[in-house]
Amino acid sequence: MTTAALTRPGLPRLAAVELRKSADTRAGFWLLVVIALLAAAVVVLQLVFGTDDEAHLAPLLRSTVEIMALILPVLGILLVTSEWSQRTGLTTFALVPVRERVIAAKVIGAAVLTLAALAAGLVIAAIGNAVAGGDWSLGLGELGRFTLYELIGVLGGVAFGLAFMSSALAIVMYFVIPIGWSILGETISALDKPADWLDASRPMMALIEGGMTGTEWAQLGTATAVWVGLVLAIGLVRLHRTEVT
Repeated sequence: MTTAALTRPGLPRLAAVELRKSADTRAGFWLLVVIALLAAAVVVLQLVFGTDDEAHLAPLLRSTVEIMALILPVLGILLVTSEWSQRTGLTTFALVPVRERVIAAKVIGAAVLTLAALAAGLVIAAIGNAVAGGDWSLGLGELGRFTLYELIGVLGGVAFGLAFMSSALAIVMYFVIPIGWSILGETISALDKPADWLDASRPMMALIEGGMTGTEWAQLGTATAVWVGLVLAIGLVRLHRTEVT
């Protein structure tokens, strides 16, 4: 047996494979196209119908971030569920028997895709700002908040994809469960205080708007631990108990 056969692929190589797989599928490719088109469309609409205060780099980028945040989690879901929907799981987990390494590669791949989408959104916003002749100021803190906003959403998609292992079901549950919890928190007074810590939409809104307090950062951490960390842990347990065919 050769040394090469004994050498397992590193995480960067596995992540590169996952990135390629995300664009190889028809759904993944068109989602990437739709994300770019939506980002461009929202910038054009904001320049045409928005106020003068909205025709600057920072608000234009925020609009692209918000519209991309609706689609990017779906890409994160498909990145995981493709192993079952495309029936590639047996090959993937046979070549990489340690399943956690495959999931780690998918998480890295999802993060890279998010950063690439954010970079594309920044370019689109910059083009729109150049056309409008707006202000170019964009703080590193603001850019960091936008990045974190996108990453939390995408990693939540990865977690739901792993927990449900079905593209359609994971997509539906990703939107229905958090929205249902948000509605309960808004309509039932007894759940209002717990919702401050367990409803991700509240601190996420504060995150993208800026000026977060220490309490709001703590609430964001708690909600992320539940909707990303806990769901991902459930998915890992299910992955170990599921026979890959």
